Amino acid sequence: GCAPAGGGSVPVLFCYSVFARPSSVPHGAGYELLIQKFLSLYGDQIDMHRKFVVQLFAEEWSQYIDLPKGFLVNERCKVRLVPLQIQITTLGNLTPSSTVFFCCDMQERFRPAIKYFGDIISVGQRLLQGARLLGIPVIVTEQYPKGLGSTVQEIDLTGAKLVLPKTKFSMVLPEVEAALAEIPGVRSIVLFGVETHVCIQQTALELIGRGLEVHIVADATSSRSMMDRMFALERLARTGIIVTTSEAILLQLVADKEHPKFKEIQNLIKASAPESGLLSKV
Repeated sequence: GCAPAGGGSVPVLFCYSVFARPSSVPHGAGYELLIQKFLSLYGDQIDMHRKFVVQLFAEEWSQYIDLPKGFLVNERCKVRLVPLQIQITTLGNLTPSSTVFFCCDMQERFRPAIKYFGDIISVGQRLLQGARLLGIPVIVTEQYPKGLGSTVQEIDLTGAKLVLPKTKFSMVLPEVEAALAEIPGVRSIVLFGVETHVCIQQTALELIGRGLEVHIVADATSSRSMMDRMFALERLARTGIIVTTSEAILLQLVADKEHPKFKEIQNLIKASAPESGLLSKV
């Protein structure tokens, strides 16, 4: 079994995945020091967005057990870091104070090419009106506007925090990151525009990689091809991104019939776009 160690440090075998590396920690080290040692040994292989559990090899059971509460290293032992396989459910609660709207590339030159473009313009307008009513910051990008034109005239960008040209497909530009850093407590991004499988997908993946929660508005995003759109939404939903609708978003942000802006938001929803078949292709 485990032999008591002399001196100021204790030998520990650190196991992760298929690896096992002998090292040592100070006598009396606890959970935090073990985690630091795992990171120093395996940091380039550990995905910090995963949840982990540290386990200790227990001689009496001849197997690993979850690290006992208050555990301190007093003798030679073997520990391992185990990534949890379970998906941590994203609840997707929205509040105006922690939400930013991203409007992606709703430009004139896309009008003839994008399926149901008229409908997503109509829903995009409604979302931006809702953002103005609720005081939610809006960030807008335009893909290569010199060649593809600016945002369509029907969409009113009054009060937008940023309107930026870009050549990168993702909206996560240095100026966008700087703007997000200036808004205290941002947790959720509501994302819509075109194209679902290119700029929307790449933006969403970059945002969740930065620890933000992403809501994609299915009735306000489209592509030239419905197949591209469908598979992008499926892929994004599997990564924990929330695929939802404009009505669900607006009513979640208001949350209560007694909200002072409820009537105005309700009027926006009543003036909704006609059924286009867009949602049947999710």
